[in-house]
Amino acid sequence: MRIFRHAADVPADAQGAAVAIGNFDGLHPGHRLVIGRAQEAAKRLGAPAGVLTFEPHPRQFFQPDAPCLRLTPFRPKARLLQAMGLDLMFALAFDAALAGLSPEAFVAEILAKALGLKHVVVGYDFVFGKKRAGDAKRLIAEGARHGIAVDVIEPVTAAGGTIYSSTKVREALLAGDAAGAASILGREWEIEGHVQAGDRRGRTIGFATANLMLEGYLTPRHGVYAVKAWIEDDPTPLKGVANIGRRPTFGGGGVLLETHLFDFATDIYGKHMRVALVDFIREERKFPGLEALKAQIETDGAAARRILAA
Repeated sequence: MRIFRHAADVPADAQGAAVAIGNFDGLHPGHRLVIGRAQEAAKRLGAPAGVLTFEPHPRQFFQPDAPCLRLTPFRPKARLLQAMGLDLMFALAFDAALAGLSPEAFVAEILAKALGLKHVVVGYDFVFGKKRAGDAKRLIAEGARHGIAVDVIEPVTAAGGTIYSSTKVREALLAGDAAGAASILGREWEIEGHVQAGDRRGRTIGFATANLMLEGYLTPRHGVYAVKAWIEDDPTPLKGVANIGRRPTFGGGGVLLETHLFDFATDIYGKHMRVALVDFIREERKFPGLEALKAQIETDGAAARRILAA
């Protein structure tokens, strides 16, 4: 999959594509349907299939001091999109210039001139242009002026009638409902990054941990989770128990994801790791000392093993 970060950099052989447009945060089944329709259109046209998304997320641009709510930062999103078999990813820089384009200018200058798109697919709630003045109907009208066909996908619902929604995934994770988030996403929610060197206290009590920063991700409910993990490109899942929080027993600090992998003793500092939250076990809390903490970790580990065995 070829990735373009600026509209001006798109060569002729990457133009004429059929693309799905959106932020696609989480890449839930509703997003996947929109993208799948773009792939179908590309096949009919004999054109490249791609997505058009924005970096940073527009919310981050307009509210830089607000808590991060992203489910899939750029790199994991690109990995998931590539796995879907897409040819192109236009991850355009969302800046003041792009935010200031009127709906008409966005279609004319970006979609038609810079990218040369032939077909666009969006969700029913798609908005675009300065002050979100454009909607799906306006996109259809403006696209027609420039020879761009537009499909609009209606809401996609899960069993029970729940609409697939990134907002609902965020709500579930903030409540610690990892299983509920997975039921909407169609997979467990993951955090990935490079394993950070910590203070290695876990080794002193027999529970070494691999630590990941949550920078760029939504911070879910603090607490202990049953997890699965993958190291580098090894497709074999490892099982473990993880804590998300500030380590109050040791005086607090920045939020970390600390994962203890069962039956695993390899040094993985600096390696890339993905951790999937499977189920919530308990809230994070402060313990009176190391022995109490060690006993609780043993209990948490046993709970995680039972959950993962099921």
